[in-house]
Parts: sequence; C-alpha cells; structure tokens
Amino acid sequence: MSEHHATPALAHHFEDADQQFEASTLGMWAFLVTEIMFFGGLFLGYIVYRSLYPLAFAEASNLLDYRLGAINTAILICSSLTMVLAVRAAQLSQRRALIIFLVLTIILGAAFLGNKAVEYAHKFHEHLVPGTNFGPEAPLTDPAHSQIFFSFYFAMTGLHALHMIIGIGILLVLVFQARQERFSAEYFTPVDITGLYWHFVDIVWIFLFPLLYLISRT
Repeated sequence: MSEHHATPALAHHFEDADQQFEASTLGMWAFLVTEIMFFGGLFLGYIVYRSLYPLAFAEASNLLDYRLGAINTAILICSSLTMVLAVRAAQLSQRRALIIFLVLTIILGAAFLGNKAVEYAHKFHEHLVPGTNFGPEAPLTDPAHSQIFFSFYFAMTGLHALHMIIGIGILLVLVFQARQERFSAEYFTPVDITGLYWHFVDIVWIFLFPLLYLISRT
C-alpha cells in the first residue's frame, strides 16, 4: 500500500523531474568512473607486484583469516539486497518500508566495519603492519616483499572501509529525509543514486576478497 506522496524536489534549472533524474544518474555514473580509475590503479599495482613476488604474496595472504573475509562478503551481499529493496520502496512511495530497509543497510554496513576493525586489531597484535615492528611469530620466507602485500592490504581495504563510512553517512541522511516524507514515486533520485554508489562499493569488495584472501588457496 502506498503511503504519503511527497512533493517532488525539482531544482529550478531542470525542466522536469525526468530530466533531473537523468542528470543526477549521469553525474553519479561519471563519479563512479573516476572511482573505478582510482581503485583500478591500486588493483594494477597489486597485480604487478603479485606477478613479481608470487610466493611472498601467497605466503602473506595465508596469514589473513579468509573466514572473516567470507563473512564480510556475505554481509555486503545482504546489504546490496536491502539497498535494492529500499530503492524499490521509494519508487512505490512506501515510506515505512524505505526507512526499514535503509536502516537494515546501515546495520549491515556497520557490521562489516566492526568485523574489519576486529581483523585490523588482530593484524596489529600479530605484528603484521608494515614498518619497523613488522615481524609475525611464524617466520616468513621473504618478509620484505610480504610487507608489500600487507601495504596493499591495508591501503585497499582501508580505502574501501572509508567509502563504506561515507556511504553509511549518506544513508543516515536519507533516513532523516525519509522520516520527513521527502521521497515518493515522483521523487526518489537521492535513494536511487545512493544505491548505485553502495553497489559499487560492494562490487569493489567482491574483487578484493579473492585477490587478497584466496590467492594462496587456489
């Protein structure tokens, strides 16, 4: 059942809501292209060094807990589902359902970050952070190049976590706006383009998980 319909928030420089929606969507896709190039550079650097030092990278990867990575992968897949349902609820003017699915997405995102914080804590405890204190209990065959792996690990997963934090912040704003009945079938653009951003962040993790956690188990 549809709930209260909000008045479309049409900016003055657009002729109609459809033009505003198309422009907003195009803008988000343009932004995501820049993000692809940004992460693409990191992926390329990782692939180059992995090809140069495959044994060191595989040995270092074996020190990661793939079970935590798998749990986070499942969490993000579920969050993509709740985000899709949030967009659909906005399209149908179902304010209560929209708020519920946005909150569920936030909870799942927070669970991902909490799991990642636990994983980071383990890495600090096990002295797997690159630098002068690097030195895991189990001796490594090539510790110098293993540090390169962990440098990529912290850089890539850290930047991904930062994007998650930003996404959760945006979702909190959407929840506030949804409570004020800002969205309806006539105007749901912010929810839709936030969904694009959230799915992009999820897809990045889908690539990070096998590259970082599974290379020594293939």
